[in-house]
Amino acid sequence: MKKISLIFIALLSFGVLNAQEEISGVTPEKMISVEGTELDFNGAGLREKFFLDLYVGALYLENKSKKAEAIIEADESMAITIEIVSGLISSEKMIDAVDEGFEKSTKGNTAQFKDEIASFKDAFAEEIVKGDKYVIAYIKNKGVVVMKNGKKLKTIPGYEFKKALFGIWLCPEPADEDLKEGMLGL
Repeated sequence: MKKISLIFIALLSFGVLNAQEEISGVTPEKMISVEGTELDFNGAGLREKFFLDLYVGALYLENKSKKAEAIIEADESMAITIEIVSGLISSEKMIDAVDEGFEKSTKGNTAQFKDEIASFKDAFAEEIVKGDKYVIAYIKNKGVVVMKNGKKLKTIPGYEFKKALFGIWLCPEPADEDLKEGMLGL
């Protein structure tokens, strides 16, 4: 009986250790594929504002990392998924947040990315509802691919733009410090 109990506890422990963590009703995928590139789950967290859950963000990389600056600088494929968990997010609020994020990520030097930022913000022009899922991926030698609910919206070329974009979540002044830590698996 003791042996069976130990086996049962070991199996339970294995299941718990390998279970993907649920965050605000969302369980991030262990792996995603974008444009034929497979990316592994690095970490996830919750974007909150005024104690309200807004979205679950997850980071996917070719090679797992806990180093934000190295991820921003890496010229390799990666992705961030955003799953909307609040009905309070609107297109206008998301676009305002994107503007604020680029300001912080580039330390106010957004002019060089004027066209790319405008194109990226267009991806949020359509109504946003609870349950929407965005995939924002950088595919090496291709650019930033933006998808909403599985539909490709646009591709924006540029490695330098990618660094500014991923900086929204990973720079020293990120959109949400707890979300950044979650994405880094800290």
